[in-house]
Amino acid sequence: MNLQMNRIEAACEALKLQAIGQEWPRLAEAANNRELSLADYLESLLNAELEARAERTRATLTKFASFPMEKTFDDYDFKFATGAPRKQLKELTGLAFIERKENENVVLLGPSGVGKSHLAVSLGQLAVQKGLKTRFITAADLMLQLSTAKAQGKLESYLKRSVLAPKLLIVDEIGYLPFGREEANLFFSVIAKRYEQGSIIVTSNLPFSQWSKAFADDTTLTAALLDRLLHHSHIVQISGESYRLRGKKLAGTVPSALDSLSESKN
Repeated sequence: MNLQMNRIEAACEALKLQAIGQEWPRLAEAANNRELSLADYLESLLNAELEARAERTRATLTKFASFPMEKTFDDYDFKFATGAPRKQLKELTGLAFIERKENENVVLLGPSGVGKSHLAVSLGQLAVQKGLKTRFITAADLMLQLSTAKAQGKLESYLKRSVLAPKLLIVDEIGYLPFGREEANLFFSVIAKRYEQGSIIVTSNLPFSQWSKAFADDTTLTAALLDRLLHHSHIVQISGESYRLRGKKLAGTVPSALDSLSESKN
């Protein structure tokens, strides 16, 4: 490496132009071979830096989001999930519900195993790809973290950092475990603070008429919560059988009691 290359490398490091520092020799050779102008070469350098920074941002946002798995909308099996409203879901992938002034919400309802979490994660990953700060968490983990923060006197800072900071908050599995009175109040504070301030995606196996069972049988609190959650929202009702049990049913290995329970929920 000659002295000039050393100086260029040092300048790129000082200016935090990591991609340019790495890519400029290769791009210079390509520009020379293609007889590009200096302006074209400069543009290729800048585009390389911009793409590298965008990729680093996406990596940081993905880490913050804490997705439990990697899922895409195209991976969703609409041939099996015939009860999923494909057109409505496809429209949501445009993410206009996040970018509108009202910060609209999405509520995914349906029995266990129909792909609600898959769809929620796929929408969250699309948001991250667009550079939108996103966070995924189960309702049970959210309640645990909220309760711990409150006990430690850090509730406000937790709400600011983990509840209000994300442009999109995804809360999975509402209704799988019932909340106590204090937990129900904490969850209401999440919905109330994000009302018209940021979009929420929630998934639940319960119809709205049964949500009070998940919130300490407090019908007043549940009504106030739903009023805020549903004011600007897209309700996606998904019906069908459990995708997770499909293979076992075809093989005849699902216990009859479990099979009956799955059918009764549908």
